[in-house]
Amino acid sequence: MSQSNGQRLALLRKLMAENELDGLLVSKPENQCYLSGFSGGEGHLFITPTQSFIAVDFRYYEQAENESPDYTLCKVINGRSLWLPELLSSESIRRLGFESSFITFEQYSKLKNTLSESGLNVLLVETADLAGKLRKIKSENEIDCIKQASAIGDAAFSALPSLLTPGMTERELAWELEKFMKSHGSQSMPFEVIAATGANSALPHAQTRPEAVADGQPLLMDYGAKFSWYASDMTRTVLPGKPNSQFKKIYDIVLAAQQTAIDQIHSGMTGQEADAIAREVIEKAGYGANFGHSLGHGVGLEVHEEPHLSPRSTDILENGMVFSIEPGIYLPGWGGIRIEDTCMLKNGKIELLSKSDKQNPYI
Repeated sequence: MSQSNGQRLALLRKLMAENELDGLLVSKPENQCYLSGFSGGEGHLFITPTQSFIAVDFRYYEQAENESPDYTLCKVINGRSLWLPELLSSESIRRLGFESSFITFEQYSKLKNTLSESGLNVLLVETADLAGKLRKIKSENEIDCIKQASAIGDAAFSALPSLLTPGMTERELAWELEKFMKSHGSQSMPFEVIAATGANSALPHAQTRPEAVADGQPLLMDYGAKFSWYASDMTRTVLPGKPNSQFKKIYDIVLAAQQTAIDQIHSGMTGQEADAIAREVIEKAGYGANFGHSLGHGVGLEVHEEPHLSPRSTDILENGMVFSIEPGIYLPGWGGIRIEDTCMLKNGKIELLSKSDKQNPYI
């Protein structure tokens, strides 16, 4: 096990002790990858104060042995869950934590029934996301991976003039962006690529359509890449054709809101305080009602994770955190403009990881 994974387990066990847990069942794929290196996306980790186990079925035996060599492999056969009662008994577990914010009620019911049928006196303890708390602060290696993912996204935007051809539809452009990123080193997309033109861009999470990209209307593109399982996230809004006054007005407000946030966000403030910096710029311009989502979210193994930059977030921003800054203004019937970068807090200030041009949105 690498030193970083060993350190992560040590920190996790400290959280387990604080929660009086003598066992923790880790089911969330991103947490499994973070703690063990296993990238299969299924199975479970079982962590005790002194032992670490990985339970997978036949499809993942070899992969688990290769990716998580310092975990004891538990072979799940024919979907049977006997491995867990056997481990709980052998490790004398009395308080078992589980990821209540991830597993479904059906999965919880099956887990509870398994313990009941085994006759073990084990108390199930809800833990929202202990491993997720550790993931908020990124290591240098994690940040390097996110930088690589961001660079792939930047390259795709630089290629936009050659990718976007006359008459191309939103759906075709989204596919061209995805193909470009995959051919330049990205793994699977961390989320569905958004390419939205005209009134469709007024939907913050627009679905791409078989509609042609139109000159003189906003073209919003929201996409990310994935490198060594770490994601990036960026949005650029451009205007095909000749500039017009409405686009320039709204674009300049959004850009000013984002740049103000980039300049003023610092370590030690809350997510709520960070959100308010950009929101105030948009509100003063008279478009507060048209900025309905939060300013940003953490980016890492998941494209949406802690911390949260929102009007209600009490998360404290710290050095080593990676998150998005993405103000937007959305006008129904006309379109929307959003500018988003993946960034990190370093030495108390914002450092941009995505570096694509924002000053000249006309193509």
